[in-house]
Amino acid sequence: MANKAQMGIGAVIIVLIAAYFGVDLQKQPASTQTVQDLKLQNQILVEKERSQTHVDSKSENLPLDNDDAKIQQAFQTQKSDIQVRSSGIVKAVLADDNNGSRHQKFILQLQNGLTVLVAHNIDLSPRIDGLQKGDALEFYGEYEYSEKGGVIHWTHHDPQQRHTDGWLKYKGRTYQ
Repeated sequence: MANKAQMGIGAVIIVLIAAYFGVDLQKQPASTQTVQDLKLQNQILVEKERSQTHVDSKSENLPLDNDDAKIQQAFQTQKSDIQVRSSGIVKAVLADDNNGSRHQKFILQLQNGLTVLVAHNIDLSPRIDGLQKGDALEFYGEYEYSEKGGVIHWTHHDPQQRHTDGWLKYKGRTYQ
């Protein structure tokens, strides 16, 4: 009788241990997957919120190929003299700089949220008439670090042919 009782208790213990490990093994991958899913969903939501916060509806007209990550890295590491291509939304149109070579100046917000000052030489390239806050614009020029986000210049041809030619594209027209 004692053997039957011991065998019964042993069987119950084995079933309990098997049930414990069986349930734990089933829950572990599911909970790991859930944590990974939550991290991915959170990352997607953060990126979506960032893009909605920093770029308005005109961004639909902007090209997807750009050097925003390259510009962001140059800003974070305080690097300059980097040839970049990107686009953004005009956040402010500033007064022209008429000291020395004349430059049309405006602040552009990139798709990643960083803002840069564009200094477009209007002695070497046509001025962009009608440029307004909220307009989409594409550029190819040289990035220079500044504490406020950076400056994009050389957005024109180089008559001396010592520098890569740059450009601005606005409403279907290229300014070079």
